[in-house]
Amino acid sequence: MNTTVDQADFFKTLEEKSDNGALRGDYSRCDANYVVQQDWNAYTPEQHELWRRLYQRQAKLMHGRACDVFIESLARMDAADGIPRFDQTSEALRKATGWELVAVPGLVPELTFFEHLANRRFPVTVWLREPHEFDYIVEPDVFHDFFGHVPLLFNPTFADYMQQYGKGGLKALKLDGLTHLARLYWYTVEFGLIQTEQGLRAYGAGILSSGGEVEYCLTDPAPRRIAFDVERVMRTLYKIDSYQETYFVIRDFQQLFDGTAPDFSPLYERLGKLPDFAADTLLPGETNIAPNGSKGA
Repeated sequence: MNTTVDQADFFKTLEEKSDNGALRGDYSRCDANYVVQQDWNAYTPEQHELWRRLYQRQAKLMHGRACDVFIESLARMDAADGIPRFDQTSEALRKATGWELVAVPGLVPELTFFEHLANRRFPVTVWLREPHEFDYIVEPDVFHDFFGHVPLLFNPTFADYMQQYGKGGLKALKLDGLTHLARLYWYTVEFGLIQTEQGLRAYGAGILSSGGEVEYCLTDPAPRRIAFDVERVMRTLYKIDSYQETYFVIRDFQQLFDGTAPDFSPLYERLGKLPDFAADTLLPGETNIAPNGSKGA
C-alpha cells in the first residue's frame, strides 16, 4: 500500500516498531533517498517458491476481475517464476512510459515517497512476507508492490497520473492537505474500480494483490460503489483493517489524470471547513452502482 510516515517522526517510528515486527526492513544500507540494492541473489529458493504460489493464486483470479490493461501488462512482465529483478523491469518500463523501479527497505517518509513519484520512480519494497502471512500482511511487501502496482505503470495515462500525484503530494506537504490527498490515493491507486463494457473491473493494487477482496469488490452487494468525484473521495474516510465499505468507480484513466490536473490549494482550504463522510456513506442523489452479476448491472 506504500504507506508513508511523516519525515520528522520517521526514525522515531522505526525505533519504536522495529522490535515487535510492526515495521520491517533493513534501513542501515539505504541512501539519502531510502534506496537500497535489491540484492536479488540473497532471495532463498523458499522465497521464490512462496512468490510463485502467491503469483499463481492471484493470476488465476485476474480474468474477468482485473482491467484489461493490467492483465496485458502483467503478461509482458515475465514475473511468474520467482521474485523478479527490478533492473530488468525498469528497462522495460523506461521504454514504455519513462518510469523505473527503485528498491526500498519498507516504509518511507512522505517527502521521499512523493519525490520518487514526481520523478517517475516507483518505490518497491524488497522483503517478502512469511509463509504464515500468505493471505494477509499489515505492511506492503515486494509481492503487493510489484504485482499490484507495477503493471499499470506500463499504461501512459495511468503513469502520468502517478507522477501528477507525486507532484501534488509535494504541494500538499506545505498546504496541510495530506489527509485528503491520502484518501485519493487509497480510493484510486489502492482500491479503485473502473467501468468497462464488460462490467466493473478492479485496477487498485490493494484489490489485485488480495485473495478475497478481488471478488468481493465486484460482486458482493454489501459495499457502496459510487461514481468517482475528487472532492467526494477526499471527504470519505476509509478502513485499513477490513474490506472497503465504499469503492469509487472511474470511467477511464483519463478521468483520473484530469481530476488531478487542477491546483488543489483552494480545494484543501474548502475541505478543511467541511465534515468528513463515514466510509459507508451514500449521499442523497448518489447512485449505488450495481455489482457484477446483479440485475441491471
